[in-house]
Amino acid sequence: MKIYEELIARGLIAQVTDEEQIREMVNNGKATFYIGFDPTADSLHVGHFMALCLMKRLQMAGNKPIALVGGGTGMIGDPSGRTDLRKMMTVETIQHNCDCFRKQMSRFIEFGEGKAMMVNNADWLLDLNYVEFLRDIGAHFSVNRMLTAECYKQRMEKGLTFLEFNYMLMQAYDFYMLYRKYGCNMQFGGDDQWSNMLAGTELIRRKLGEDAHAMTITLLLNSEGKKMGKTASGAVWLDPNKTTPYEFYQYWRNVGDADVLKCLRMLTFLPLEQIDEMDKWEGSQLNTAKEILGYELTKLVHGEEEAEKAQAAAKALFAGGADAEIPTTELSEEDFQDDAIDILSVLQKSGLCTSRSDARRNVEQGGVSVDGTQCRDIRASFTKAQFAGDGLVFKRGKKNFKKVVLK
Repeated sequence: MKIYEELIARGLIAQVTDEEQIREMVNNGKATFYIGFDPTADSLHVGHFMALCLMKRLQMAGNKPIALVGGGTGMIGDPSGRTDLRKMMTVETIQHNCDCFRKQMSRFIEFGEGKAMMVNNADWLLDLNYVEFLRDIGAHFSVNRMLTAECYKQRMEKGLTFLEFNYMLMQAYDFYMLYRKYGCNMQFGGDDQWSNMLAGTELIRRKLGEDAHAMTITLLLNSEGKKMGKTASGAVWLDPNKTTPYEFYQYWRNVGDADVLKCLRMLTFLPLEQIDEMDKWEGSQLNTAKEILGYELTKLVHGEEEAEKAQAAAKALFAGGADAEIPTTELSEEDFQDDAIDILSVLQKSGLCTSRSDARRNVEQGGVSVDGTQCRDIRASFTKAQFAGDGLVFKRGKKNFKKVVLK
């Protein structure tokens, strides 16, 4: 099976502009493609996972990836799928985040001469002459047509700023500049980016003629992929200092039964024949599929050794093993008042619950245990001495654990 057919079989392709030409280019290693990443944090999260895996697959098939970081567009913020104005970042923060991205992306794609590239759109956006940009680029955009784009609809209800309205022009200009500077002939993006990507394809054709080979492809379920980055206790990051390899493994181990095969197809590099066999699995076998998913993705992000440790720790913990290497939260002296800390504070500080109200609800519903004993008392408290040494193990729900110790 060739790479384009494999992408379809894995459920990754949603829409294309010229399927026959795209198939020919991708299958023969002729695609120089880009995917954009907004540097809004100093780590990528699991919502970026699908794009990173796609870049790896295509590079393995001989195509050339360009990771475009939005150092310029990040000064504005993409309105797609948002109901509020994104917080402005300093140039220094954006550059730091871009540097962190490259380090994490290097686990997926190979950078270097003739291989993958990382490009920052600040290189051409920040020095633009506004009047020249309007004359040269703005003349090709219809405001009436732009207002019908899905990426603006949610923001229109609360008020779309002119700052954000420019985002489509800038993203289209990115593709135009990548085409001219690096021969980039294809762009990939989420289904919520379709309007912006079509604008880039159309801009190239209008500026350079109908023969310009500019293609667009959207990824199925990319909007859902962005939601993957959030859980009840916050974001699931690729940085091990933000989300430990064990927590990362547990995130995938805990996916719903209906999603596990879909994630295995889209995100792992296991043969499709092996995954297709799992379609017959049911009941407890689905837990095995989830363990495979957790292991494969943890290995991809954190390496085989960390994946082995995370899987062993999870199995030991579920089996009641005392030596399970579960994630640890350290409490400081300042966290205690009169030598005590209440259970709601522990649950919030450990990340098992997002807030005190969330912690209260879990305790009252019987979803919390401490060292294996259920606790339904929202007034329960613990002393410093109880957290000394091995500390206490807090559990929320069936699969979320944290060891809490005194620093």
